[in-house]
Amino acid sequence: MSSFWKFHSSLLSPCRPVLCLIHPNSSQISSMFLLTENSCKAIPLDFVFVIDSSRSIRPNDYEKVKTFIINLLQFLEVGSDATRIGLLQYGSVVQPEFSLNTYTTKAEVEQAVRNMKHLASGTMTGLAIQYTMETAFTEEQGARPKSLHIPRIAMIVTDGRPQDTVEEIAAETREAGIQIFAIGVGRVDMNTLKTIGSEPHLEHVYLVANFSQIETLISVFQSKLCGEIDYCDLGNHGCEHNCVSVPDCVCKCRKGYTLRPDGKTCKNMDHCADGKHGCEQEFMSTEDSCVCKCRAGFTLQPDGKTCQKRLQHRWTKVQPTELVKQFVNGIVDSLNISRMGTHVGLLQYSTKVRTEFTLNQYSTVRDIKQAVTRMQYMGRGSMTGSALRHMYEFSFSAKEGARPNTPRVSIVFTDGRSQDDVSEWATKAKNSGTHIISVTIYTLGVGKAIEQELREIASEPDEKHLYYAEDFEKMGEITKKLKSRICTGTLHEAKIHCQTMTKQGLKNTKLEMSDIAMSKRLETLENQLVHK
Repeated sequence: MSSFWKFHSSLLSPCRPVLCLIHPNSSQISSMFLLTENSCKAIPLDFVFVIDSSRSIRPNDYEKVKTFIINLLQFLEVGSDATRIGLLQYGSVVQPEFSLNTYTTKAEVEQAVRNMKHLASGTMTGLAIQYTMETAFTEEQGARPKSLHIPRIAMIVTDGRPQDTVEEIAAETREAGIQIFAIGVGRVDMNTLKTIGSEPHLEHVYLVANFSQIETLISVFQSKLCGEIDYCDLGNHGCEHNCVSVPDCVCKCRKGYTLRPDGKTCKNMDHCADGKHGCEQEFMSTEDSCVCKCRAGFTLQPDGKTCQKRLQHRWTKVQPTELVKQFVNGIVDSLNISRMGTHVGLLQYSTKVRTEFTLNQYSTVRDIKQAVTRMQYMGRGSMTGSALRHMYEFSFSAKEGARPNTPRVSIVFTDGRSQDDVSEWATKAKNSGTHIISVTIYTLGVGKAIEQELREIASEPDEKHLYYAEDFEKMGEITKKLKSRICTGTLHEAKIHCQTMTKQGLKNTKLEMSDIAMSKRLETLENQLVHK
């Protein structure tokens, strides 16, 4: 019965339109229902019945469908300011019987249903869904504007396979804001019903053996249409993750998160905080557990805790410096580099900060990649805080090529703990100030990088802006994800993706990507062969 309650809640949601399609064929519907004397005071709906009137439906079953509709109407408050009812039937063609603005009383609707004639032709369900989406729910046909949040209802009852395709048009209908319920009668393919119905299917797809069993669904309408409203479905709960009705609404967080004191937003749960992880080298909190990590040059053992040094031959090892350069150039290849498009700058740091090139220095992919290739390793030391300060004060300045009203992105690359504080300048860079546009910061930690520092530097949410690789050779595994985030996530406010920008050459949306800030506490000596 709990699934029926959810079904009712979805039906009453003011945020979801719903379409009701009925394709009947089977035994008898009982008309013995415990009806209330007065219509229930449910919220207004725009409710369209779409009835399969194909030749596979016997005349007496067709009459039972009409009885089903009339009984269902008893639980609706029909009126121009209450629930509006429309109806169409279909076979090989679509035949509208009346629209949402044709009748304003329940008696008129009931009489129109009784006067319907059986078409006895094909089963063009896809065509009927298309008509319903494109015509039946238009304002010209009586549907109220979407700004009023009047639900539009969809429920499909079918006794067989459609003679046309339904998957694509049903998906379009759902995306248009119409919530579809699909009911199968008799020998119906469940996969077809799931293709038509909205998700979750448990709440939107039903299969009954015959029309005698449809009476149970009528009972659901009788007991639930006038019940309590699911407050989570009202759409104004403000929960960042999930809303649960108990019976009011309470916010819940997804796995791996805890609820903040405001009762609405969620934060990452640190599964490593108790210190009982037992990791030999490094550790990192994931969605549901604390996992052990090994430093560069080591491999995690089957016990998931200890690490073993990896043996590498001098002639096969790729230097980490070169892997970093490959990573940077891979990101550059995904951007639309030009004078009017994306500008890229790069600085490197150890105990000092060195600008390799500024935002306005190069305007072609070739020039930038050549500059990256020429870059020389600075040596040991990791003053990440100083690098962030330099980025904040200089790298995104007009003098170094930063443009006004342009999204700004920084990728901070580090492989170890900073020797100075990172929080102050990371916070300043991420928060809008009076003299600088806020910077979206992505962090990429490798090997010995400290998770807490990565979180302090990265923009929120962490899961979209923080990346970790066990060693330099595994950076390629996250390059694709990071490219996608930079292209789509950072430019969300500009409503544009990198691919679109490249194809259309838009000039008003440019990505300032200064600061592939890199910490390279790289080993200067290669691993030596260990002889047993």
